[in-house]
Amino acid sequence: MHLTREEIQNTERIRRLNIINSITGIKPANLIGTVSDDGKTNLAIFSSVVHLGSNPALIGFIIRPDREAGQHTFDNIRENGYYTINHIHESFIERAHYTSAKFAKDESEFEKCALTEEYLDGFIAPFVKESLIKMGMKVVQTVPIEMNGTVLIIGEVEHLIIPDDAINKEGQIDLSQPNDVGISGLNTYYKLEKIAEFPYARPNALPDFTKKDA
Repeated sequence: MHLTREEIQNTERIRRLNIINSITGIKPANLIGTVSDDGKTNLAIFSSVVHLGSNPALIGFIIRPDREAGQHTFDNIRENGYYTINHIHESFIERAHYTSAKFAKDESEFEKCALTEEYLDGFIAPFVKESLIKMGMKVVQTVPIEMNGTVLIIGEVEHLIIPDDAINKEGQIDLSQPNDVGISGLNTYYKLEKIAEFPYARPNALPDFTKKDA
C-alpha cells in the first residue's frame, strides 16, 4: 500500500485515524492521574509520553484539550500544576484501556475502572497503586500546537518510583520485568520483551558488520 498526502486526507476518518496512530510503531502506555482543586480525581490513558531531557529531568506528553479526557486532565493540570505518569502493566491493561471512556468530570476513572488511588505525602496528584513504575510531575511549560489544536505539556520529575529489581547499577530499567505494555493505534496492546543490549556507540568501536552478515 502506498498513500500520498491527498489519499491520506481522503481516507475514511476511522481508517485514517488507525493508520496514522499505528504508523509510528509501539508507543509507551501510561495513565496520567490528576486532581481538581475541589478534590475530584481523574485518570486517563495516554500514548504520547516522551523523554525531553535528563538535566533537568523533563518529560512531555501531547494532550487534546477539546476532548473529554484531555479536557479534564488539562483543566486539573492548569488548576494546580501537578500530575502523575504511571506505567501500564499486563495485569491491568483492560482497566487502563477503559479510562478512555467519556466519563463526566465528577466521575472518577479510578472508581469506574477499579484502579486504586495512591498518594505521597506533600504531593497532591494521585498515583495508580497497581503501577510499579511511576512519576510525580510538576508542569513547567505548556506549548500550544496551533496546527491541530493540541498542547505539549512539559513537566519536571519531582518523584520517581521504580522497583529495585527492575533497575541495574547503571540506571538501566528493564521494562519487561514489571510486564510493561505498549500501544499501537488506539486500542491494540503489545508485550515488551528485552531482546538485546549493546555498549554505547562510538565511531571508533564499530563491530565488523560485514562478518556478521556473512
